[in-house]
Amino acid sequence: MFRLQQTRSIFLLAKAGPIYTKTVNVPQLKQAFRPFNVTFTKILSNGSRSPLTRINTCAPFQRTFISNSNSRSITRKDKEDQEPVITTIKKELKEDIYTIPNILTFGRLLAAPAVGYLILQQSYNEALGLFALAGFTDMLDGYIARKYNMKTLLGTIIDPLADKVLMTVMTVTLAMEGTLPVPLAAVILGRDVGLILSGFYYRYISLAEPKTLSRYFDVSIPSAEVKPTQISKINTALQLLLMGLSLTSVSMELPSPEVLHAFQWIVGGTTIWSGASYIFTKDAVRILKR
Repeated sequence: MFRLQQTRSIFLLAKAGPIYTKTVNVPQLKQAFRPFNVTFTKILSNGSRSPLTRINTCAPFQRTFISNSNSRSITRKDKEDQEPVITTIKKELKEDIYTIPNILTFGRLLAAPAVGYLILQQSYNEALGLFALAGFTDMLDGYIARKYNMKTLLGTIIDPLADKVLMTVMTVTLAMEGTLPVPLAAVILGRDVGLILSGFYYRYISLAEPKTLSRYFDVSIPSAEVKPTQISKINTALQLLLMGLSLTSVSMELPSPEVLHAFQWIVGGTTIWSGASYIFTKDAVRILKR
């Protein structure tokens, strides 16, 4: 596909990307290309061709043609009367979201409420086993995505989201059972709520027009990429470890209350630090080109 650009008396034919926006005057265009015997055709949507409105033959991907010296400049009236040669065409960026890593991540999302239910039923051993399985799938989907090049922009969003959902469910249920201090639970949940609200905001400002609800919630249309900060990755690992230790403290009485209390203070500090890192790190969220 090609696009045409006019700069004074020079017409430039170049290889174009997915968007074509330039409109030119057909008589001038014919005059400019007459020495080169270029055929003007219009390629219709059904694949057929009609004469006069589209360039069909030109082998080089980029070539400059200079019009005859007697070519007149395009006036405002000409621009109003000119026949459009190339119309605007936009290709919506989409990606395949049905990959093995994404399926494993969705499975981890579904496991979160099951873990919470088991905790409320005081089935701590079963909850610990399902929690360990969720942690294993977290490592597995990351390995598969890197090994077999199955990374997706959706994966960069739902993978940390699955961790946060599991973290939120366990934080609430463990706090309800008295295993996790309520102030620490409030810090963890407050940070996550702030990040979720920020995500909705960046989705809105990065989504190309038209901004409809169906397109806003269409996960196959990526508009922004979230890049977790290093301290955020460390904090997530520490929080998940704390959830696991909280379960073992009631099922196996390990670790000791003193060790668990000290670890809770550490997680509280890294949680606040990681939340602030998204504010002061410039490349934490990257808006994709439209």
